[in-house]
Amino acid sequence: MSPNPKSTVKAAAANCACGDEHRATGVDPEIKSATLRRLSRIAGQIRGLEKMVEQERYCADILLQISSVQEALRGTSRHLMRNHLKHCATDAIKKGPESAEAMYDELLDLVYRHSR
Repeated sequence: MSPNPKSTVKAAAANCACGDEHRATGVDPEIKSATLRRLSRIAGQIRGLEKMVEQERYCADILLQISSVQEALRGTSRHLMRNHLKHCATDAIKKGPESAEAMYDELLDLVYRHSR
């Protein structure tokens, strides 16, 4: 029987320098600022999509903009994943076998979820 993904994530988070599953600690202000700027831009793109639909714009144009939003979200995800690997995962792996195993499970779960 495979481990419960939620308990695996909790175990990894408990060993993670980034904090628990709900809050990060020691967040680099530059990374936080860059992520918030990216998300703000994406929110603007979503508002633009809403207007396009309200204005009954050509479907192909809307679909193109949706693709743009999806790529922006993927870029933000890659940015956050890199940070997670660089800080949280590295720290957990350095702590020892138990925290490393939990982190490996968490990373596999993240990769699986993001590759769908």
